[in-house]
Amino acid sequence: MSHHAKYMDIESKSALNRVRGMGFRWSLNPFRGCVHGCHYCFARRYNAFHDLNASEDFSGLVFVKTNIVDVLRAELSRPSWPRDVVAIGTATDPYQPIEGARRLTRGCIEALAERRTPLQLVTKGTMVQRDVDVLADACRRAGASVSFSITTLDPDLWRDLEPGTPPPWKRLQVMERLVTAGVRAGVLLAPVVPGITDSHESLAAVVEAAAAHGAHYLHPNVLHLQPGTREHFMDYLSSRNPRLHSAYQRLYVEPFAPTTLRRDVEDRVSELMDAHGLKERRHDWWQPAQPAQQLALAGV
Repeated sequence: MSHHAKYMDIESKSALNRVRGMGFRWSLNPFRGCVHGCHYCFARRYNAFHDLNASEDFSGLVFVKTNIVDVLRAELSRPSWPRDVVAIGTATDPYQPIEGARRLTRGCIEALAERRTPLQLVTKGTMVQRDVDVLADACRRAGASVSFSITTLDPDLWRDLEPGTPPPWKRLQVMERLVTAGVRAGVLLAPVVPGITDSHESLAAVVEAAAAHGAHYLHPNVLHLQPGTREHFMDYLSSRNPRLHSAYQRLYVEPFAPTTLRRDVEDRVSELMDAHGLKERRHDWWQPAQPAQQLALAGV
């Protein structure tokens, strides 16, 4: 998918975005739009805020914030900066292919480490392995963690749901390399897509593989469909799976799936994690290990 994308350089007025209602207070996104083209991506809704199409425009047009590293350094150097956790990759993947040439995510990680600001990064990309040196440094100086989003290990489902992403088994190999290098890394089993990736076999395959590749943590999250994403995903379902489409209209009256369904998935994943010796850290997957814990994890 990436070869169809158009890239547009833009200047960013600010780097850090204030976040409310999440486990972290600040987010940072070097890009807007994403060539991964995941049909369920919650960030599609952000394009609707900018009068862009949440379907084609999202994966076909990527904005590159050329000055973000300089802007971030200026913001971090303010005496008032509280050194709160900064989440990278909340609205677009920080390791989509353009990062290979631009190195903006790498620059942001270096800036955060210099100012001893902890970071939590989420990606489906494998390019993160290029930055194992700066991530290990960030871990030592401030605390950092890298979460790999894994939805399924089924090759057909992966190609269908996440057409522009590296294969999930490659992401797990990269996670293992990071863990070996002393970086706190784990798996977000997210999103769990009802009726598609929520079978026992599907969930078990991801949990088992996460444990086998040394994940420090795993956290499941059931699909939610905000306006923008909802319309795109419903169109996708109606063309791929009409029967499921009508079930989803009943299931997703609200953006979030019913509590009973979410609890059921969480309970089943929890049992699988116990079976594979993985501890769930439900409330702190996004919380980077502090440097002392980090050294303990690395066996120093």
